[in-house]
Amino acid sequence: MDIEEKIAGEITVSDNPGTTIKKWREEFSISQMELSKYMEVSPSVISDYESGRRKSPGAASIKKIVNALIKIDEKRGGHLLRRYNSGIPSDALLDIKDYDHDIGLEYILPKIKGRSCSGADLKRNIRGYTMIDGINAILKFSYAEYTKLYGWSSQRIIFITDVSYGRSPMIAIRAHPLKPAAVVYIRPGNVDELAIKLSEIENIPLIRTDMDHKSISSVMNLLR
Repeated sequence: MDIEEKIAGEITVSDNPGTTIKKWREEFSISQMELSKYMEVSPSVISDYESGRRKSPGAASIKKIVNALIKIDEKRGGHLLRRYNSGIPSDALLDIKDYDHDIGLEYILPKIKGRSCSGADLKRNIRGYTMIDGINAILKFSYAEYTKLYGWSSQRIIFITDVSYGRSPMIAIRAHPLKPAAVVYIRPGNVDELAIKLSEIENIPLIRTDMDHKSISSVMNLLR
């Protein structure tokens, strides 16, 4: 089931369709004003649906709402669509994208204000990236879901947030047969010596950055 069918289905079968519309609108971080503008209706229409003041929308109105949510996200870069379509738990996955061409890691580093923490070779190409919430990933990823982190290619950067010392992510990477091209810790508390050593043993560059994950997503999404 794709995301459009999922949203439309949830609204249709919900005992409170307005609450479900609001849930998805907020999940996409879209305001009532923005949604109404895209749908070419008054903001009060969206407000009345969500509050229950207006009767439940029919199939045509639901389709219009869902299409608007999708189109707005696509216009912003499609981050939420990629998350949901990846098959990875959405609260652990922050962003994912594949490129149709090679991009040099050394070209990317200054754009994300990345600093290498180990002696692993930086001369390699990237074909995509995956950004995960470090805590939720540890708590929720199954073995199969971990494999899905690699999208179409393991030739990618794995970005990880909420890193205290960085040992657990590198231990997990060392234990798994698939290896990323590089690992980037986003605003880590520290980078443990064991993490650095594992990076060098596997020859996987370990990088840190003080940029926030939303800014990094914006940069990575625009790379050509």
